[in-house]
Amino acid sequence: MTAQQPLTYDAFVELATADAAVVGLVLKGSRAHQGMTTEHADHDLYVVLADGVTTDLTRLSGHRAPELDLVIVSLTEFRTAGMPGFERYALARARIVLDRLDGGIAQLLAAKARLDPDEAFQDSHNWLDAYANSLYRSVKNDRDGQTLAAHLDAADSIRFLLELLFALNRRPRPYNKYLEWELDRYPLPDWDTHMLLAAVERISATGDVPLQRRLFARVEAVARRDGHDAVLDAWGEDLDLMRP
Repeated sequence: MTAQQPLTYDAFVELATADAAVVGLVLKGSRAHQGMTTEHADHDLYVVLADGVTTDLTRLSGHRAPELDLVIVSLTEFRTAGMPGFERYALARARIVLDRLDGGIAQLLAAKARLDPDEAFQDSHNWLDAYANSLYRSVKNDRDGQTLAAHLDAADSIRFLLELLFALNRRPRPYNKYLEWELDRYPLPDWDTHMLLAAVERISATGDVPLQRRLFARVEAVARRDGHDAVLDAWGEDLDLMRP
């Protein structure tokens, strides 16, 4: 590899596949999302090494180039990558290039794509309270003539709402770039994708209070069904300001 001959994705995959220390190759990012690749897309590749081995490939750890970014980790490190963390969604929808563990790499990715019940319930609890808080502030600020604050709080509430809805379905929230991609292919139960995305877009752009309240009514019904009454009831009479 020289300045004149940069390391390409295909060349690296061939090199890594020939190295017995490598037990897995996992491609994440836009190239793992069908239809999302552009001329600017690079290859984001996890290289998973067997624990306790040495290989010359480690010299490339942290390699970043227009075509290829590498993350080189041990199998133990890969087990916990994104658990929790920002990488979780990327790995949940990653594509396996090499799995020398008889499906072991696939099992690890599947675990990252599915929150366990206790984790999902606690995350939903926290995101629901955060969503209600921002929604309440938005509606109250709108009532008091604080237009900018109302819009900013409405935009904040959408972030928490999306975290909540995916946690309720035991899934990591997709990055904004992949939200439409994700919902087109894996819709959320109880939600019409077109309606939800239209509401998210309008509230983020305008802070539409009547729409925020209608959306909250839907969220409240789903959250109560899934056992989150305590979070909502703690708001007491303030719930009336959030409801239609």
